Amino acid sequence: MASLSFSSSLKPCSNNYSRKIVTRYRAKHDYNTDYQSRGLTISNVATKPPSNVVIPSKQDDENIKKNVAWTSVKQERWQGDLLVQGEIPLWLNGTYLRNGPGLWNIGDYNFRHLFDGYATLVRLHFENGRLAMAHRQIESDAYKASIENKKLCYREFSEVPKTDSFLSYIGDIAKLFSGASLTDNANTGVVKLGDGRVVCLTETIKGSIVIDPNNLDTIGKFEYSDNLGGLIHSAHPIVTDSEFLTLLPDLINPGYVVVRMEPGSNERKVIGRVNCRGGPSPGWVHSFPATEHYVVVPEMPLRYCAGNLLKAEPTPLYKFQWHPESKAYMHVMCKASGNVVASVEVPLYVTFHFINAYEEKDEEGRVTAIIADCCEHNADTTILQNLTLQNLRSFSGEDVLPDARVGRFRIPMDGSSYGSLEAALDPNEHGKGMDMCSINPNFLGKKYRYTYACGAQRPCNFPNTLTKIDLMNKTAKNWVDEGSIPSEPFFVARPGATEEDDGVVISMISDKNGEGYALLLDGSTFQEIARAKFPYGLPYGLHGCWVPKT
Repeated sequence: MASLSFSSSLKPCSNNYSRKIVTRYRAKHDYNTDYQSRGLTISNVATKPPSNVVIPSKQDDENIKKNVAWTSVKQERWQGDLLVQGEIPLWLNGTYLRNGPGLWNIGDYNFRHLFDGYATLVRLHFENGRLAMAHRQIESDAYKASIENKKLCYREFSEVPKTDSFLSYIGDIAKLFSGASLTDNANTGVVKLGDGRVVCLTETIKGSIVIDPNNLDTIGKFEYSDNLGGLIHSAHPIVTDSEFLTLLPDLINPGYVVVRMEPGSNERKVIGRVNCRGGPSPGWVHSFPATEHYVVVPEMPLRYCAGNLLKAEPTPLYKFQWHPESKAYMHVMCKASGNVVASVEVPLYVTFHFINAYEEKDEEGRVTAIIADCCEHNADTTILQNLTLQNLRSFSGEDVLPDARVGRFRIPMDGSSYGSLEAALDPNEHGKGMDMCSINPNFLGKKYRYTYACGAQRPCNFPNTLTKIDLMNKTAKNWVDEGSIPSEPFFVARPGATEEDDGVVISMISDKNGEGYALLLDGSTFQEIARAKFPYGLPYGLHGCWVPKT
């Protein structure tokens, strides 16, 4: 969820939790005494931060305490061992990396939107029951230029550098079409490629940046070696040990190019192309799902809008426009042939994140349908405006979070013209809030049962629970620390596990007291097994990846 750019290739819910398991952890306690009284293990004292930190700006202490999730990171970098309360499984050896916008100001100038912030990487390194943490800004050209010039220098999600005259504005437009003024602020996700390289991503292709997972150094740009061109791609590629799949939206000849990249290569190769069936431009493709044999290409009625991109001030939907008259579609492309084997109209929808997809088969093993699940916002585009920093920082207790559900598409493979979209379970199970999902990666593209997400305990203005969803029993277990904001729950499977939920869930919590901590939940029981307090509260982050110890 972050920077968008132009391609020249171009109701309050019920609080009835009687059917849920809700575990509450009180954040207000003495750190050591409380855990000693609970008989939990304490190890690894946090070290002091290094002396060569850069302080971007001063923050108001009271504001930090109230809104630490939405407050710029306190300093450019920190590293040290953490005090572990509880027990980290000894099999959990590796590094969890989380990326996201963490610096929302340049001096006294404050950015508008969650997605504008400069990328902050957080590293949690687990080894033999111990935990070390570090964070650091990604040294993109956009970030370095803003620090050097003390002003915005590149186009972010809702921010545009101020021009001094009409001629300089015309020059900026020229830079926009060439891609020179587009941000490389890789603040959305981070992936480990099959060859071991770790790349931070956003929706601008130039915002693909290689980092060192061991010390968070910015190594340099990930340069694609092909001649496909284009300025934007999906912020969430499908990445496995054997391939890298992504979509390249085309605004000039509306459609999507599906490409694959092999491990060890920087060359994207075209699998095929899907032409848009509706609208003046392709729908936003922040993410997409894939099965073993197919790539699912969503065509959402929230569509890219070049006219909005050219404006110096943001419109209500930023780089997009809502075109319900253009309808909504789901397309299915065969990975092997590049042929579009299904293209169906579906009910209108709005989603940032797809969860997973799989092939539904008959008794003879023939694929009869593709099932694709996503975090669906009931075709309500107000979720974008809900993510302004002003809104996130000004929660007054009124329930303003738009409803969301696990939206399940069924795409028939028999030549039908229409598919379906329904809730996979009662949205009240997770408080009618739903986003930031992860699954057991061993079930990517396969039939699966569990997903881990951020849900809602109402009233709220942002997802505030961690939720384990059972798609077979259609139930949810919910974890909440009242007043706190958890980031994406990331599932790490136990090596050798045979059960889908045998593993741990990692999240980072920004709490109501201006502090924060790393959290480990048991993937099966969804009970807390360990936590480790940070030296100070960290801002909210978006997406992460796991780098196993080798």
